[in-house]
Amino acid sequence: MSLYEAKIDWRRGDQPFTDKRYSRAHLWSFDGGAVVPASSAPSSVPLPMSDPAAVDPEEAMIASLSSCHMLWFLAFAANAGLVIDRYIDQADGQMGKDEAGRRYLAQVTLRPITIFAGRRPDQAELDALHHQAHDHCEMAHSVKATITVEAAVG
Repeated sequence: MSLYEAKIDWRRGDQPFTDKRYSRAHLWSFDGGAVVPASSAPSSVPLPMSDPAAVDPEEAMIASLSSCHMLWFLAFAANAGLVIDRYIDQADGQMGKDEAGRRYLAQVTLRPITIFAGRRPDQAELDALHHQAHDHCEMAHSVKATITVEAAVG
């Protein structure tokens, strides 16, 4: 079993805390040295307690699903002899409420546009590659959100 790690570092500094108006800004650090500014989403915790320039957990989850899907898609496209010059995905997600009224990520839509060099697959082959990528994406298997792929060739 593989182990993945992330370090989350939040510091109160000289802010009051019990008034609940403290900054939610913090840092994510990863084993390769990447450090990402993170915060709550401004839609969840209003400004100035959230940092709109930082990545929030909801955005990170959508990016993780999109990235995982892309990495599998690239592998399967290469196996099919296709050459990809660029892959762009403008993914989004929507929150919903479960039976108990708790918010959760209910719907994620991936909108990959792939630019090929040489042979371009037809829509059926493109859809099959994306279906294969979705079936292999561990992140997609880890969430209960409905994930829709709306693929196009650029």
